[in-house]
Amino acid sequence: MSDILTHAENGVMTITFNRLERKNSITAAMYGAMADALAQAGSDPAIRVAVLQGHETVFSAGNDIGDFLNQPPAGADSPVFRFLRGIATFPKPLVAAVCGPAVGVGTTMLFHCDLVYAGDNAAFSMPFVNLGLCPEAASSLLVPQMFGYHRAAEALLLGEPFMAEAALEVGLVNRVVPPTEANGVAQAAARKLAAKPLGALVETKRLMKKGQQQLVAQQMADEGQSFSRLLGEPAAREAFGAFMAKRLPDFSKI
Repeated sequence: MSDILTHAENGVMTITFNRLERKNSITAAMYGAMADALAQAGSDPAIRVAVLQGHETVFSAGNDIGDFLNQPPAGADSPVFRFLRGIATFPKPLVAAVCGPAVGVGTTMLFHCDLVYAGDNAAFSMPFVNLGLCPEAASSLLVPQMFGYHRAAEALLLGEPFMAEAALEVGLVNRVVPPTEANGVAQAAARKLAAKPLGALVETKRLMKKGQQQLVAQQMADEGQSFSRLLGEPAAREAFGAFMAKRLPDFSKI
């Protein structure tokens, strides 16, 4: 069975992480599948809304580290960058249901969603610095905008998890519900949106996003260059080596 499931019904395309045995960690192939699904949903006039969801116990543990090291992003057309551009420029409403861990890109992708519903077990984290890396998905721009600078610095520099109620307080999520209800709540919101006139939805989203679209694209490009450079430096090699060896990293000599 595929690690990414897609299902279209009544104007709603649902994209589901389906790799529960690996905590829905994302491979290059999964990024490619999600990029293709978003492109299809964006261009298909029968699709009015897209939904991203995982399992009630986990949304996504972020990048699959082994796959990432074997297939690091190679240029703007790599699957991960296609996905990030796709989610940032998706023209129709995008809804997410998040339960359990949402690590790295599992959190940063949410800044490009229009509505986010969280289970009360959701744990968000952006531990890029802890891996010797920098943020991606324009999160170095969007997190300070949403959280305020000091809370953004806490989330991005310390990289420690914050829970659903904190995410609600800073505006990352719209509502916190029991984990068993999160996907259903997101689907109900998607059905409400799908019943509305598509042209008005698309134009309203375009107008809301208009002021920052160019900034987001530029920030993604800047982050991508820095990310690629940092990936080859000693701190990242130590961080990833420690992760694979299941030990604590030692940055004291770096």
